[in-house]
Amino acid sequence: MQYTTSALLVTTFRILPARVHVLALFCFLGLAVLGCPPEASAGWIVWPPVVYARACFSAGRTWRCVRTGGSGRGSLRAAAWWYACCTWRVPVLRSLMLATCWWVSGQRGSGWVVLLPWAVWVWQGAGVLCRGVRGQPEWWLVRQVLGLGEQVLLWTYLGLALGEAVRELEQLWRCGRTGRGFLAGVPLLCAGPSVVVRRDAEQGGYLAELEGRFTLRVGDDDPFRLRLLVLFLRQLDAETAQRGSRRTRDGRTPFVRQEYLANVLGIPQPVLSRWEGYWRAADWRRLLSQMGSEVLTLDLQWQIIETWAHWPGWGIERVHRFLVEHGVTVTESQVRQAAQESGWQIVRQVLACLCVQRGEELRLREDWLVGDLLAQIQKLLEKVERRQGLSPEEQLDLAAWRAVGEEAGLQAQPPREAVPWLRRVEQVLFAPDAEVAAEGVCCPDCGSSHVGRKGRKARLKKFVDEQGQVQEVPVYRYRCYNSECPRESFTVFPPGLVPYSRQRFEVHVLALQMYAWGYSTYRRTGEALGIASMTAYRWVSAFGYRLLPVAALFGLVKSSGVCGVDEKWVQVPKNNKPAGDHRKWMYVYMAADAYTYDLLHIAIYPHNNSESARAFLLALRAKGYHPRVVVTDLRRDYGPAIAQVFPQAQHHECLFHAAQHWHAQLAKIYGWDALRQDPSVIALRRAFDETLQARTKRTAQRRYEQLMAQRDSWIKQQPELASVFASLEAHWPKLLNGIESDLIPTTNNTVELVIRRFDQHYQNFCGFDSLASAEQFLAVFERIYRFTPFSEDAQPRIRGRSPLQLAGYAVEKLPMSAACNGWAITLPTQLSLQGVPNV
Repeated sequence: MQYTTSALLVTTFRILPARVHVLALFCFLGLAVLGCPPEASAGWIVWPPVVYARACFSAGRTWRCVRTGGSGRGSLRAAAWWYACCTWRVPVLRSLMLATCWWVSGQRGSGWVVLLPWAVWVWQGAGVLCRGVRGQPEWWLVRQVLGLGEQVLLWTYLGLALGEAVRELEQLWRCGRTGRGFLAGVPLLCAGPSVVVRRDAEQGGYLAELEGRFTLRVGDDDPFRLRLLVLFLRQLDAETAQRGSRRTRDGRTPFVRQEYLANVLGIPQPVLSRWEGYWRAADWRRLLSQMGSEVLTLDLQWQIIETWAHWPGWGIERVHRFLVEHGVTVTESQVRQAAQESGWQIVRQVLACLCVQRGEELRLREDWLVGDLLAQIQKLLEKVERRQGLSPEEQLDLAAWRAVGEEAGLQAQPPREAVPWLRRVEQVLFAPDAEVAAEGVCCPDCGSSHVGRKGRKARLKKFVDEQGQVQEVPVYRYRCYNSECPRESFTVFPPGLVPYSRQRFEVHVLALQMYAWGYSTYRRTGEALGIASMTAYRWVSAFGYRLLPVAALFGLVKSSGVCGVDEKWVQVPKNNKPAGDHRKWMYVYMAADAYTYDLLHIAIYPHNNSESARAFLLALRAKGYHPRVVVTDLRRDYGPAIAQVFPQAQHHECLFHAAQHWHAQLAKIYGWDALRQDPSVIALRRAFDETLQARTKRTAQRRYEQLMAQRDSWIKQQPELASVFASLEAHWPKLLNGIESDLIPTTNNTVELVIRRFDQHYQNFCGFDSLASAEQFLAVFERIYRFTPFSEDAQPRIRGRSPLQLAGYAVEKLPMSAACNGWAITLPTQLSLQGVPNV
């Protein structure tokens, strides 16, 4: 049944009177049951009934009576005025009493509680002024609550005040003349002891006056507390002290004498004097840090640390025993205290982290020193790449750093002094002919044109011409006027002549071509040119005094963004590695572009570890290369190093190296015969190979999951397979990213090709003589490899082009390209080859 809005309103107005009457009836019945029946007044039902009374008050000396029950406004105001005049003293007295109790009790609670009597008084006055309000039960209830609250607060604060007063009196009785709280500053004379502390305005400081009898108890388990007791007693002064006795250094005559303390406490008097000297000199370090009963003097501390410094690896007991054996009176606690106070204990802890003990000597850990240097290099590279300013200058002690390097076995090789003719070699090989011909006389070191002839007389330079005849040509010596140039004078030779050699420059280039480009040896090269083998070695090595500065020659670096990194071990008999197994072997690191076959960087390091890998990658970054992908083998050292140096690069591991690695692991477990003949082992090998040889990532992931599902069963048959499966699980993410990728190559064959080319040169003499000769040969190999074009049987994409041309550099006009192509250096080098754009 539904109602409309109008029908609902009509129904409501009809039933409303009946419900109001029912509510009134229940109210009347309730009042009758409570014994308060309602009465009628002027047609209205009121409760409680109106009371009429006469109240009298005095105004001056005249008594008047006012009818309080009247209905006029004047009578109500008069009644209220009478109430206020007669009762205002009551709230005043109660508020004062409540405020006094509140203050004596320590001012607990809010200060507004003192106004509660006034609230009761105002509420009662409101009942007198408004008789209708006075007749309501709510007014009566509020009046009762306020009155009860007033009494509770008054008695509560009265009890708190009495308790606080009792405590103050007890404290005053114990402390003496003065106290705290509400009686602060009131003197209380008593016969007990007292202590008064005040500031001495005349002499400065604080003055404490003690009266009465006191007791100071100090235990004998701690010598430091005994020391404080002695100092406290020695600071006491008395007016009755004998002034004829010996005074202290500050002009005092203490009440307690040193002789008495020395006899009672059993402490030598010089020790007491030393303690007081620490007190006067405010030497709190020596006074507070003494852990033993014996005094640790500065001389004894220096003797302990000096002895300990000769044997840093010794412990406290051994140092103490050594000192006692040599007649030094010292305790073990003093040795421990000396180590703590002087900081030697902290030094030993730091040395344990930075150094390693070999026999009786300490040597710096190479990993710490190299890691610190690599971190500094990476920080500087980041500043250079962000084009920030130089780092803040820090003045360092060069002699101290040199000593640290010698202790770590690291000796910095002095830079090779550039022979003047090497500048000319670089200009001839790496500059066009027109630029060389138009060049004036400049300093070969600084390149300054502010030069002048040193003398008027020419010198005669002898050389061997093309027919083998000795000729002479006049040359002049010049002086460089650049104040910052280290070379004062130099000689300018005609084109084709070099200093310190009668042979022309073309013969030097022929030696380089025969040895490097022709894969020959120094002995055969010398025999072909009619020179000694050592002379051929010096000529060829001169072309490798530093690596090829591609960024400086072309103004930029080019690469495909995919870089492969690998290393090869070589033999270097003379090096600075410590004595041990395989100390002759060192490692040549190479970084090659995966698509242009360009050799981005090459370097030799004494160790094959994470520090060497990080140093090599930092050097690659310093050249300006920031690859998007770095391809390596399964060495774990490359992962953290790549993440630190190239955080934006993606690390991929070669699938071919992974297959070789796991084949070797399976052969080590089962043997090579089982790997070729046992059906179960062959099935396991094929499972690994098929997983790595998948053409799509989906197929590779599915095969990987199937192989890992059989992991437990294989390990149950052969527990040694656990390491093989763990290796596959760890390397799988870096193997999967190269499958079905247009950018990431699956293998690291590019670097392997560069290593094979390097090995062809390296096998001619089977090892380097020293580290310096190895570095020179690496620079020679870099030049020859990067300028030499690939053979005609190579891939069509790279056939007849050098790695630099594949990378997009225009090097076809450089004479170095002609030399690496096997042409004579004097022939024209105008070629029609076009540079290949960057991949």
